[in-house]
Amino acid sequence: MSKETNAFALENVNKVLIKFAIPAIISLFVAELYNIVDTLFVGRAIGAEAIGALSIAFPVQRFMISLGLLIAVGASTAVARSLGEGNKDKLKYILGNALTLMLIIITFLTIFIYLFMDSILIKLGTTSNIFPYAKDYISIVIFGGIFQCFTVIIGYMLTSLGNARANLIATSIGALCNVILDIMLVMVFPLGIKGAAIATVISQVISAIYAYYNFSKIKQEYNISMNFNLNKDIIVTIVAVGFSTFIIEISDAVVSVILNNTLSDYGDTAIIVTGVISKVSMFMYITMLGITSAMQPIVAFNYGAKNYERVKEVVRRASKIAHITTLVMWAIMMIFASEIISGFVKEQDILKNAVGAFRIMISIFPIVGVYFTAIYYYQAIEESKVSLVLSIFRQLLIFIPVVLVCVRMFGVLGVWLSYPISDMISAITGYIYMQKGMKALDEIEEQKEVSYAAGIYGKNFNRIRSVEAK
Repeated sequence: MSKETNAFALENVNKVLIKFAIPAIISLFVAELYNIVDTLFVGRAIGAEAIGALSIAFPVQRFMISLGLLIAVGASTAVARSLGEGNKDKLKYILGNALTLMLIIITFLTIFIYLFMDSILIKLGTTSNIFPYAKDYISIVIFGGIFQCFTVIIGYMLTSLGNARANLIATSIGALCNVILDIMLVMVFPLGIKGAAIATVISQVISAIYAYYNFSKIKQEYNISMNFNLNKDIIVTIVAVGFSTFIIEISDAVVSVILNNTLSDYGDTAIIVTGVISKVSMFMYITMLGITSAMQPIVAFNYGAKNYERVKEVVRRASKIAHITTLVMWAIMMIFASEIISGFVKEQDILKNAVGAFRIMISIFPIVGVYFTAIYYYQAIEESKVSLVLSIFRQLLIFIPVVLVCVRMFGVLGVWLSYPISDMISAITGYIYMQKGMKALDEIEEQKEVSYAAGIYGKNFNRIRSVEAK
């Protein structure tokens, strides 16, 4: 057991959560910086239509990264649990199968998107003014998808093997390169939105190279190899565990497509506003997801080691930290919404609409932490059916029906009102499921105590009988 994985079992819960949450938050933030930085630069250099193009491109990029996260979360959870069980032989199959599966899926998807680009853009709700910008951007940026997914998978593996710092550095290097290259290719050499796409792809390649360099070193430390021959049982485990994360991510893409198609009836401005506020709200999502995802390998390790009391403590502390941190960020964003959003757009009419929409959208967001805690908890203990139901619930089962009804009743205002309504329902549902999960752990511990007591009684009884026989 390495020093880092030993911390999963023994270190102070608050300390180990913060230790792994901070790199996770920064990694998620840095990963989102690719799109956020592109939005900042093209919005200032080209105009609002370019921001609309990035909003249209979002579902495509999100779908690709969703597949990478499906494999990354499934494989990393399996790795953490195998370490907790002391089963190192299984690691080489998990690692090799994860990378092979990603290579096959992302290569096929890249070719498909490139061949059917125009049809896909129309289905995404692209308006005539935004279409050329969206096509220029997506036709380049999709070729970086395989490197981005590779970095995500390797990064999750590094975290599960106890080296979250290397994951953080890998994503940070890519984001820093993206900022520098955006300045060069968008501002200095006016390549427009194509320059932003090229900058993103180059940065993703650099990040992938650094991630693999660190991964190769940690493989030697654990003395493990990789078996790239696909194994049905391993693939089923990876997909089953990671599928709920895939649903979370892909649901964002589905919602984005529905919103873009719905908002296209209200003109380019509505699509642009959606693109801007989704980027800004991402800061709070990242914080919440970073804390709850940092909880996952710790819970998985201790659950595999049958240390259920520590599992409960980790869940309680993670929920509390997520709630307090998100509440602070929420207050800052509500107060300084105008100043924050003005960094993305210079058109005053769009800025005014975006600020009002943003404040409605995030109005009760801090209470949603318990919902995401529930999802990652059930992923960690490999209750894939429960985590899948929860993952589908917020975006697909609640938000989409609510937004379709609210738009009919209130027009474009209905879109912004749909967010707090969905957040409230999701938070209540997440709380109910977490209560059930904690109760189930209590029952397991009670059974262990009864079994232990029965074992002691049985041994003493046999000893007494033996003495009596003599």
